[in-house]
Amino acid sequence: MSGEIHLEQLEKHFGDVVAVNGIDMEIPGGEFFTMLGPSGCGKTTTLRLIAGFERPTEGKILLDGNDMSRTPPHKRRVNTVFQSYALFPHKSVTDNVAFGLRYQRTTKAEVKRKVAEALAMVRMEDFGHRRPTQLSGGQQQRVALARALVVRPAVLLCDEPLGALDRKLRQSMQFELKQLQKQLGVTLIFVTHDQEEAMAMSDRIAVMNAGRVDQLGTPAEIYGRPRTRFVADFIGEINMFAGEWRDGAFMSDGRSLPVDCAGRSGRGTIAVRPERMRFAGADKGVFAGHIESANYLGGQVIYRVVAEDGRVLLVKEYSAGGGPAVGSRVGVDWLAADAVVLDD
Repeated sequence: MSGEIHLEQLEKHFGDVVAVNGIDMEIPGGEFFTMLGPSGCGKTTTLRLIAGFERPTEGKILLDGNDMSRTPPHKRRVNTVFQSYALFPHKSVTDNVAFGLRYQRTTKAEVKRKVAEALAMVRMEDFGHRRPTQLSGGQQQRVALARALVVRPAVLLCDEPLGALDRKLRQSMQFELKQLQKQLGVTLIFVTHDQEEAMAMSDRIAVMNAGRVDQLGTPAEIYGRPRTRFVADFIGEINMFAGEWRDGAFMSDGRSLPVDCAGRSGRGTIAVRPERMRFAGADKGVFAGHIESANYLGGQVIYRVVAEDGRVLLVKEYSAGGGPAVGSRVGVDWLAADAVVLDD
């Protein structure tokens, strides 16, 4: 079970609409890989291409070196879990899980054994006699996972499978799914628009925009060193400053901002995460202004600072209290190494 996926210049057109636009991507076997992006960015279409539910207009889809671009879905060593679960309401949990085994010429004894193992994996072994309508959302999700895993795919595809769950249950299922993926060693390709979900679960993330991959990297790389304005703005909160490189400095509205900028020229944009911003004395720092609001989020506070020139800056401090009060005058500063240069 390697499950290594290569996408080579993958494209999908729907008439004049280019849904997937020349994607090149390599996903090693056993990786938890997430495609993250807003609605319409091409992530679900890419997943459907890998699954075989859509055929590419151009390009290749390689599984362990074999091109499966024209292979029908049931002959690919991949399986899919959908957001809607797609369980058969008239069948029992056991029959739902056994459904995929009918393509494998499996004996009745083997079907019984494999279904029992799959239900045990997801801790649903006592629910085999029930119908999906008799289960909670989280239990239905576990059954959908068992049905996908019972055929032992090399690649498991998950299309926003946790989107219908409430926040607390979703967080619990995130942990369970990650643990199960590592335990089985299966390659898991996960599609979501939820940034926190992607950050919490993934080995690597592909941030998609308009049918392309804007950035591919670990959660720490995506968050800490975004490469484009889109990625910086889409992932979490961030302060962005437009300006130009001039005489070894980055100038924004006549103000020199801290950033490592050796050898750069022309116009550009830099970004600083709120937790990298810091308060200075009232008449110190890069910007001076007043605190408009302070949102307490349990262990951290996000301050909204309105600078004298009208800019709104976000500053995050990990503190349960004792920080500056709303309305107080403050200075805001950051280290040059904490500013990220973006590709416009």
